Formats: sequence, structure tokens, C-alpha cells
Amino acid sequence: MTFVKRIGPDPHAGGAQTPGCYGCPDIWELDNGDFAVIGKDITAEAPQLPPSANCGPDERMIRIPRKTLVLARLDIPHRL
Repeated sequence: MTFVKRIGPDPHAGGAQTPGCYGCPDIWELDNGDFAVIGKDITAEAPQLPPSANCGPDERMIRIPRKTLVLARLDIPHRL
């Protein structure tokens, strides 16, 4: 697995600083076309999921700020 392209701006763009580089949500496109999301693991604290959703034992719910996804919108491919 290789990280190919950042989706959206660098979380440190414009000189933004975070303590120890923590709290830097990010979205990356992988070499197989899938995406990796870096954010806070909220699996244990999340409320009950809707009936049509499930989080498997090898999955985690990740929270990213709205700003991260909105700014990434233009970089997200429009086709499969």
C-alpha cells in the first residue's frame, strides 16, 4: 500500500501549527484507488449506529472536521 496523493490541502498549509503534529486530520488516495482517512478514532464513544450501518471488528469510525472534507471536495474524483 502506497500513499499516492493528498486529497485536500495540507493540514499545516499556511503555517498552521499543531502540538507535536497531532490533531492533523488528513485524507489520502492510495495506489489501488482507495482512500485512507487520518482522524480521531471515535469507535468506542460513538452512539448506536443506524440499523443499516455496522462497524466490523477490523473497522474503526474516524471523525474528521467538516472543514477537512469540504476543502477536499474539489480533489475527490467524480468517477469510479
